Order: sequence, then structure tokens, then C-alpha cells
Amino acid sequence: MGAYRADDDYDYLFKLVLIGDSGVGKSNLLSRFTRNEFSLESKSTIGVEFATRSIHVDDKVVKAQIWDTAGQERYRAITSAYYRGAVGALLVYDVTRHVTFENVERWLKELRDHTDSNIVIMLVGNKADLRHLRAVTTEDATAFAERENTFFMETSALESLNVENAFTEVLTQIHRVVSRKALDVGDDPAALPKGQTITVGKDDVSAVKKVGCCSA
Repeated sequence: MGAYRADDDYDYLFKLVLIGDSGVGKSNLLSRFTRNEFSLESKSTIGVEFATRSIHVDDKVVKAQIWDTAGQERYRAITSAYYRGAVGALLVYDVTRHVTFENVERWLKELRDHTDSNIVIMLVGNKADLRHLRAVTTEDATAFAERENTFFMETSALESLNVENAFTEVLTQIHRVVSRKALDVGDDPAALPKGQTITVGKDDVSAVKKVGCCSA
């Protein structure tokens, strides 16, 4: 088979969640990263959907399972199931709508209430292509990210600006956390019995996958 890897052939599976107000572009960030698509027809996400994509981080294949939800209040009942097992989050606001940035604080609190303290968080200022309509300065967002100890990037799903970078950075940072954790407890993941998983968050949607005896 050579360099070809089957779709389910990966070293890590990390669950990421997209959160933020309705209309900030979460679904387009997801479709741009996973399918390289962008839709100008803005339709609200109803309930929850997710997509996956695998990337190389260091010498490992990391599969991201990225969950997208409606930002509307009426779908808030899904929160605990939605967040369960997430080890990374992209907290998205729209640089042209200041209220979506103001609400970031509330989203961050909810995220931290429902997830492991080691979760990697990337604050994302989307729609950066709409320069003439900007309502949130890069400086304000940078200051917030520094204060809250999150990563920060401005993106444009439309222009495909920094979308790849934002997701890849989150996945790389999660991989570092996981590697550190493995080192902290003195575990060498390579020495584990085949098939054993190491849980990363509170639940094991995100787990280290060990390839069984019979894989190619």
C-alpha cells in the first residue's frame, strides 16, 4: 500500500467543538476546513452536525472530529452532550458585529463549565475579509485572548484566510498536551498493549488509537 493510509488509520482522534453566536460563520469554517467549500447561502444549523478531517502533526496522523451547533438560545439544551469529550474548541465571533464579541465571555464560561481544564481554546475573529465593516479591533481581541489564556486568530472562511492555520494550531497544541500528559505519568504510549486507549478528556471520544495486530 505504500504511503496510502485508510480513512480509519489514525493515531489520535480529537473532538473539537465550534461555539459562538449564530451567524458568525461556524458552519463555513467547518466546511472550508473539512471540504474546502464555502456557501454564500447562509442557513442556520439546526441541532448538531459534525465533520472529520485527518492531518499530520509531527509524525502522527491526527483525526479531528469537529462538532458544529446552532448558536441560537433555543438549542441550548444540547450543551452537556455537545461538549462531552471535547479537547479543543474554536470560539468564533464576527469581526463586523461587536455583540458577537461581547458574548464570547459567556460562551467561554459555558465551555469551561463543561470541559476538561486542559482544553485548548482558539478565539477566532471570522469575516476578516469585510475590512470596511470591522467593529472589533484586533487589539481588543488579542488583549482578551491574553487575559483568558486562549489562542487567537482572525480568519476569513470566504477567502480561506487562516482557516487551515486555526484548526491545525489547535490540533497541534492538543497533541502537545497529550504528549506531555503521557510523559508526565511516565507512560510510553508505544509500550501500551495493542488496543488500549488513553483517555484525554473526561470522556473518551478523544482517545489515542492503537492499531491492532492485523492492520496493514
